[in-house]
Amino acid sequence: MPWNNHNGGGRPGGGRGPWGSGPSGGGSPPDLEELLKRSQEKLRQALPRGFGGGGAAVLGLIAVVIWLFSGVYVVNPDEQGVVLRFGQFVSRTTPGINYHIPWPIETVETPQVTRENQLNIGYSLPRPGNNTERMNDVPEESLMLTGDENIVDINFTVFWVIKDAGAFLFNVQNLGVGQDLTIKAVAESAMREVVGRNQIEPILTANREPIQEEVRALMQRILDSYNAGVTVTRVQMQKADPPAQVLEAYRDVQAARTDQDRMRNEAEAYANKVVPEARGGAARIIQQAEGYKQQVTAQAQGEAQRFISVYDQYKKAPDVTRRRIYLETMQDVLGNMNKVIVDNKGGQGVVPYLPLPELRQQNNRPGPPVADAGGRR
Repeated sequence: MPWNNHNGGGRPGGGRGPWGSGPSGGGSPPDLEELLKRSQEKLRQALPRGFGGGGAAVLGLIAVVIWLFSGVYVVNPDEQGVVLRFGQFVSRTTPGINYHIPWPIETVETPQVTRENQLNIGYSLPRPGNNTERMNDVPEESLMLTGDENIVDINFTVFWVIKDAGAFLFNVQNLGVGQDLTIKAVAESAMREVVGRNQIEPILTANREPIQEEVRALMQRILDSYNAGVTVTRVQMQKADPPAQVLEAYRDVQAARTDQDRMRNEAEAYANKVVPEARGGAARIIQQAEGYKQQVTAQAQGEAQRFISVYDQYKKAPDVTRRRIYLETMQDVLGNMNKVIVDNKGGQGVVPYLPLPELRQQNNRPGPPVADAGGRR
């Protein structure tokens, strides 16, 4: 980077450029004639004595040609060229063979714009090839306060790519691989803001995906406002746990909440079973009462209607009606009795009969002996 290669810091940290000041103001560019004179003087000292003026001119011409050819540079397909003139951004160049005015007038930076960069926050990975190191937590980055005033330990990774190399080189403080301080500060700030708006329970369980997307969108808005020339592709939460000091206590609380949810579900299941049965029984009783009501009402209406019809007939023929009522009543009273009434006035057609079976049963019953006509028993 233009600022880091000279002063070790980026422009956001104080506006320092490769010449010790801002890239567009303050310092004056070096004198080209003075540089050429110094180069000629060093060349004369290096040449053997007696070398003619024509040879010096040829060597100078060769040096100028070599200097001009040093402005040729190649931009790879995954890179973007950024031309700086005395440390000030001039233009961007596309992949391929390009040319710029040689150093010290112009320089070129070729950052990779298609490679997905990774930034770890809350933890640090071991250096490549070092098997003795382990992943270390960084508490000052990972400990955050939730919306319900709980502390949560979050490790997450940000993946990003460069979309504008010129804006990235001048507006993002970069100290090397994995030391993109601007992006790291924005990521940590965005995560803290989103975590502060949520409670600890959804953060630790099932709400990670919406939180990751919310953090990514917030980071993108902040970086766009900085004109950082960066696109945040995704955010991944590697770990979200309570602090180690209270982890066991939190697990006990979670177990108690699980039991509470289980008992609540069992109670709701029992209620869902009993309440419909009670409602069904109540509905059945209501329907039975309604049916009984309709039955009694219909019977009463039928009896009233029958009485009215009988009364209407009685008004027309009182004697006949009274006799018919009497006969119907006697039929109802004597209908179940085992008696036969024979009217002697009925004339012929009825033959008296002797009930032999009944008499035989009476004779078979034990009783006192009966005397015959001679007085014998």
